[in-house]
Amino acid sequence: MTDTTGTTDASLPEPLGYRLKRRLLGPPLVSGRIAREKLGNRTALGVLASDCISSSAYGSEEMLRVLVPVVGVAAFTLLMPVTWAILLVLVLLTLCYSDVVTIYTRAGGSYVVARENFGPEIAQVAAVALLVDYVVTVAVQVSAGTNALISLAHLVGDDWTGLDHLQLPVSVGVVAVLVYGNLRGLREAGRVFAVPAFLFMAAVGLMLVVGLARWAFGELPHADVRAAGAVPLGEAGDGWLYGASLFMVLRAFANGGSSLTGLEAISNGISVFREPQGRNARRTLVTMSCVLGVLVLGVSGLAHLTHAIPYTDGTPTVIAQEAHLVFGDGVLGTAGLVFVQLATALILYTGANTPFTGFPYLASFVAQDRFLPRQLTRRGHRLAFSNGIITLAVVALALLLVTDANVDRLVALYAIGVFTAFTMAGAGLTAYHLRRREPGRSWKIGVNATAAVVSAAVVLIFAVTKFTEGAWLVVVVFPLGVWALTRINREYRAEAAAVEALSSAEQGDRPRWRRHVVYVLVDAFDPAVFHALRYAHELRPDEVRAVHIAVDADRAEHLRGRWEAARNTDVPLELVDCPDRRLERAVAELAVRVTGDGAGSGEDEERGRTALTLLIPRRAYGTLLGRLLHRGTVERLVVALDRLPQVAVTVLPYRVGRDQGQ
Repeated sequence: MTDTTGTTDASLPEPLGYRLKRRLLGPPLVSGRIAREKLGNRTALGVLASDCISSSAYGSEEMLRVLVPVVGVAAFTLLMPVTWAILLVLVLLTLCYSDVVTIYTRAGGSYVVARENFGPEIAQVAAVALLVDYVVTVAVQVSAGTNALISLAHLVGDDWTGLDHLQLPVSVGVVAVLVYGNLRGLREAGRVFAVPAFLFMAAVGLMLVVGLARWAFGELPHADVRAAGAVPLGEAGDGWLYGASLFMVLRAFANGGSSLTGLEAISNGISVFREPQGRNARRTLVTMSCVLGVLVLGVSGLAHLTHAIPYTDGTPTVIAQEAHLVFGDGVLGTAGLVFVQLATALILYTGANTPFTGFPYLASFVAQDRFLPRQLTRRGHRLAFSNGIITLAVVALALLLVTDANVDRLVALYAIGVFTAFTMAGAGLTAYHLRRREPGRSWKIGVNATAAVVSAAVVLIFAVTKFTEGAWLVVVVFPLGVWALTRINREYRAEAAAVEALSSAEQGDRPRWRRHVVYVLVDAFDPAVFHALRYAHELRPDEVRAVHIAVDADRAEHLRGRWEAARNTDVPLELVDCPDRRLERAVAELAVRVTGDGAGSGEDEERGRTALTLLIPRRAYGTLLGRLLHRGTVERLVVALDRLPQVAVTVLPYRVGRDQGQ
């Protein structure tokens, strides 16, 4: 194999598009550097855990949004047992996914688990679940991050309260920055996006320490639960009296499940870890879960102590109110609030980066199984899966535009996808361990089965309680997505079967035709045509002919006159009448006549053994305006002729204004 790594031929000028790409993204990375484009555990924690850890910024608030309108102030008491239930699920899922990254050390997570244990068709449920979750995660995280910035403006000064109209444009701009960072390549993205995760841990950790200290000394203030714009308080007695409490608790539990989104990112992106991948991924997963548990419990605990209440328009957020109450007024208090809110915004924004790592890897893996287009398996300029990154960005931006970057509307779409993936992972590992005799088998079966049942319950609760708030869209998208992936796979399998079905004669390299005829399509009397004629003679066919499809009779006669007067060719020009102006149809009928496709005997049989090469000269223009002014029908001609087995179509570009060296 010829090695061209690092070589450049100065005589071949680079296209403008490539020069712009190189300037924006940097020089290309060669494939041999893939092994070096891996992350250490610390950087991987910052990159892959950002989505999961940042969920603690709004998980407690989502629970309060359900509880406060029903049970009023009692919601702050009820919040703690619901939070402990969420943490129990976190423990189960951590044990389950530790098993996943130990057994399956290739990107794909629950998709791989489902495929290996239930087959590729059922695995598409997990694939759709994860792909949908990644898209919604981008939209939710950037919207919540923008909310954090607007909340800071609300709490710092009343003059800045008119920034709500910036919610959508700022969110869209952040997605554009994330796309650019990831297109530059994994290592660069890791360095940039790992820092906010540690800043957020430090900021919230400081807030929790100061808050607990002030509470211990009896100095921690309460929020005004009846402030203008706050979610209206319900009456505790009414909720319990009408039996709504259980339903609301279950709904709050499902909403709180949004705190656990992103837990699957490490298993889906295990390929980015250094060797040994399984052990490094497991350690990072356990560390991430411990950090998440502390943050979720801390934020809920402070909400319980301060009565920080959600607002109907989403700002100021619960965590912003907690920071304001904990740090107080004054210079130091404002500095603490700014630190927490900026760190929160950054972690939420970088949490939106996690899908840009997980989605392309997962899509590539699914595409290798032939359930998604193969273009998603190709690495781009900087070794990133560029097609997957761009696809994710386009769909996420569309979702932001449809929902106006509203977090409440987006959360309704959020947890179903990821908890479906949790269910598939738990069920798949249960089936895996049931087939094996190994130490600790009963324990592993019990943990994974419980994780699957609990996750399925969350999906059901979320689908029922959030159905009218937007969850119906995910419920509809799931079967459609599975059908689309299955349909793509069926097409790929049909193509593979058609290739396998070729007879040995068709696979041989010996000529099958008695005659070879070359026709050159002539549109005008110009150098491109004569370039094609020279090429036709180089093929050494039995016959060379020039053909003009006469759409305009006067123009055709004028061309015939110039052709007959020419002294530099002896190839005859044939005019084919085309009064209905169906150019593609006229060329196809000509090809059938020449090759005698389906001919019987005698002369027809002789024509039936004739192969036709159709040369189409195409003038190539260097400027954009030139290309726009001279757009032809070459592509349509190729499509019209590709079903004819005895016809080969060759397009010959001729650069206008350049010496062809003939």
